[in-house]
Amino acid sequence: MNYLDLFQKIQGIKDVISPYIHETPLDYSTTFSRIVGGNVFLKMENLQKTGSFKVRGAFSKLVNLSEKERKNGVIAVSAGNHAQGVAFASSVLGIKSIIVMPETAPVSKYLATKGYGAEVILYGSYLHESMKKAEELIEERKLMLIHPYDDIDVILGQGTLGIELLKISPDIVVVPIGGGGLISGISIALKSKKSNIKIIGVQSSSSPSLKTSKDLGRLVEIEPSYSIADGILVKTPSKLTFEIIQDLVDDIVLVDDEEVANAMTLLLERNKTVVEGAGAASLAALLSSKVKVEHGKKVVSILSGGNVDISLLARITEKTLFKIKRLVKVRVVVPDKPGYLNRVLNYVAQIRGNIIDVVHDRISSDVKPGYTKIYVMFEVANAENLGKLMMNLSREGIEARLIE
Repeated sequence: MNYLDLFQKIQGIKDVISPYIHETPLDYSTTFSRIVGGNVFLKMENLQKTGSFKVRGAFSKLVNLSEKERKNGVIAVSAGNHAQGVAFASSVLGIKSIIVMPETAPVSKYLATKGYGAEVILYGSYLHESMKKAEELIEERKLMLIHPYDDIDVILGQGTLGIELLKISPDIVVVPIGGGGLISGISIALKSKKSNIKIIGVQSSSSPSLKTSKDLGRLVEIEPSYSIADGILVKTPSKLTFEIIQDLVDDIVLVDDEEVANAMTLLLERNKTVVEGAGAASLAALLSSKVKVEHGKKVVSILSGGNVDISLLARITEKTLFKIKRLVKVRVVVPDKPGYLNRVLNYVAQIRGNIIDVVHDRISSDVKPGYTKIYVMFEVANAENLGKLMMNLSREGIEARLIE
């Protein structure tokens, strides 16, 4: 494969699709640089039109379709971001679009895709099952398939992101991987200009198909399991992306949902930005030291998308805060008499705890008659003060236990 020729094509595609997309910010993060040890830049594709990088590849493919290929419309299979990209690009270019999404797709992505004017069909639990439905529709309606990654035009469209990174000449670029279209395009763009740059892919441990394929040197299929990084759950990469990744990608690492959730929460709290699970996988790999960065080296974390379901985001942040003991639940057992709850809450107030919830339990079998079990949930700025709280409750003769 002639990567220099492909790089020239990426430059041409960038000129063509630039009127339709954003050149997203490349933001230096002092906070994450301090944690990681290198100079961390965030490529914020979560701020791209439709909320992810996918719109780049969608426009790259659609603008090059012939009138015959456009006639009956196009079809795409996606958990959400490719769906929105194709739906939006089709709408802008006046092409009918049909999107097949897994039944497990987040409601927010389903509604957004419909909002861009696409006909949306929900089918199957995973992408490969949705693809079978799409194949039936292609045969019935003579539709043009817009594949999320097994298409050189789509890959080169994603490569326009790589050109935007050349401005800072990074040493390492960390990229989330599903089917491999994004990392393939970025690798072509960057390695054609700077061969010694390191390209590191990140997959969910729930779907390590590309990691395993690269390690074994051959394509393999691995059935995905559930992950909050739903956008990168792919059963198998394509021959096309696998070939490029074998040639140009230096390594692939795995992150789990706990690491992804931590990255999402820190991005929300420290960087004031909303990033979905798949999009936060690259930063998760840096924060968990799966990707190590030498002091002074420039590393770019690709935040590939921001289309996260709000209810899921709320659960993720609450669970993460609970894990790091910023959100705490304490169980106390006290006589069911006036004044005892007030004593407990006063001690919480002494460590500057902010009460979130109080629940009484008088009927469980382990509660003695005349007593009540109380669960107090509160926020605390300093987890070290919890020891003081438990000691004060013990001195009062109040049975107390921290719920882990």
